[in-house]
Amino acid sequence: MSVSPEEIEQRMDRFETGLRKADMKMTIQRMEIFREVAGSADHPDVETIFKRLRMRLPTVSLDTVYRTLWMLLDLGLLSTLGASRDRTRFDANMKTHHHFVCVQCGMTRDFYSEELDRLKVPGSVALFGSMEKTRVEVSGLCKQCSTESNPKTQKEDVS
Repeated sequence: MSVSPEEIEQRMDRFETGLRKADMKMTIQRMEIFREVAGSADHPDVETIFKRLRMRLPTVSLDTVYRTLWMLLDLGLLSTLGASRDRTRFDANMKTHHHFVCVQCGMTRDFYSEELDRLKVPGSVALFGSMEKTRVEVSGLCKQCSTESNPKTQKEDVS
């Protein structure tokens, strides 16, 4: 699944508006860091974003990527996903959605479900504090890992 050019443009517009509202400068580095997340369907972690950016911005530092992502998170322009192999992943999709995470390779993808959006949160959650949002994270084996780990499936796919 890839992010459509229209969706990337919507995310970039939200990014520019958010920076203006926060009275933050629009720099090439900030724009390219956000664009990398906005155009990624794989919910990249900081190191992955850094590696991808180095091709376009050879002078960008890992520290700049970290600081920018956390600033964008604080501005509400990004969200993070639960820890995946001890790495924080960033997500520019601020629409209501959920995640599928492969427990073997870490592949992460968005999915939408009106049924899950309507789930009632148990009243016992109030014991912990007030709720701001909910998200469902489905864990399992992606198709590729499932095929690789099941020799029978591999044989069936070949024939």
